[in-house]
Amino acid sequence: MIILQKNMLLLKKFPAWLSALALLLLTQEPVSTSEVMACGVAVDPPVNIAITDPGFLGYLSIHWTRPPGLQNLTGCTVRYQLRYYDTYEERWRSVRTVKLTYAAQFDLEKPVMVRILTMLKCACTNGTEVQGEEKEWVYTPEPTGMAGSRIRDFHCVFYGKEYMECTWESGPLQPPNSQHYLYYWHREMDETKECPEYIILSEGRRGCRFPRESLLEFSKFNLCVNGSSPAGSLKMAYFSIEVQNHVKPAVVSSVHVSEIDGELKLDWSPPSGQVPEHCLEYEVESSTTMENGKETQEKMVLQNLEDTSYGIPREAKSQKTCFRIRSKVNMYCADGGFWSDWSQKKCTEDKETQYIPKWTYLSLVGLVVIGIAGVIILCLSLWILKKICIKKINKKDALYTLYKDKVNKTMPTILSPIFK
Repeated sequence: MIILQKNMLLLKKFPAWLSALALLLLTQEPVSTSEVMACGVAVDPPVNIAITDPGFLGYLSIHWTRPPGLQNLTGCTVRYQLRYYDTYEERWRSVRTVKLTYAAQFDLEKPVMVRILTMLKCACTNGTEVQGEEKEWVYTPEPTGMAGSRIRDFHCVFYGKEYMECTWESGPLQPPNSQHYLYYWHREMDETKECPEYIILSEGRRGCRFPRESLLEFSKFNLCVNGSSPAGSLKMAYFSIEVQNHVKPAVVSSVHVSEIDGELKLDWSPPSGQVPEHCLEYEVESSTTMENGKETQEKMVLQNLEDTSYGIPREAKSQKTCFRIRSKVNMYCADGGFWSDWSQKKCTEDKETQYIPKWTYLSLVGLVVIGIAGVIILCLSLWILKKICIKKINKKDALYTLYKDKVNKTMPTILSPIFK
């Protein structure tokens, strides 16, 4: 009989209602086939198959023992072929090993399907590896939590490789006053941990922010979001990601556009953050406005490592060309990722502002000449006016002086009879 074991120590670390995490084991007996014989012995499937859940949010250990008929066999090589269904990628994975244990990632919300067989190679098989009968077992999780309470729209973004945010929306039938909890684990952790910093909105917890120190790249990063409410526990949701495939670089900065010998050149600096420059590819979008008002748009992905420039010839009848740029982690550093936000638009000078007709030059020259002439006339008028005023003042002073002298001369003649 197949045994499904559970690490109960982990459950004690969570609220009591999480004990419903235990899986329900369903065995599916294989179709009966004739035994495979080699060297006079039956190449039977392994026995005592057991799956152990250490509480690592879907990272399960599979154990088995050698079939009884091969226990005392010497001079032979016994290997095992284990196949399991990866529900995250929806395909079967296969491994061949001489060991009696193997660990793999499973989605605990879906059936766990395992197939295993024994392979025997002895001198009596002429160096040929004989494969025994394959058997399949299916383990189906026990449904727990209130229907319709499972979270929706779960996604994670690793911003500039500096911090990661995982967000979600509440389930369609989530009861009021519910509280969500997020737990995570990766292979360098001895146990699962709760979210280091929840993202809290008016509706409650809607995400988790992970500092860079809590993340591990190129490894399964397992997450579980569950919850509680006055009406009962919420349905659990399991996720397994690789954080290097969820990077979103910062906005490209320091964008410059120049024109040299009829060629438009775009230069920029790599975005800030922890993403190595050789891990970035860029997408350049150019929008050109022609003299007839028509606008054309082109996009180009640049995959040259550490290339931070782009040049195109300027079209003869173009008025203005604008550029914007964004970046993403390239295929050499990750299997996926997100494009950054677009940079601000940078444009060439409009030809209309560069071309000034001849009549405009003549008008400007005329205005300057008129202005200068006006200033000269004003200065001459002021100078003449000043001369006239000075002349009048001098004439008035001369008349006054003449009158005074005349009076002084006549006064003695008038006064002399009186004083006699």
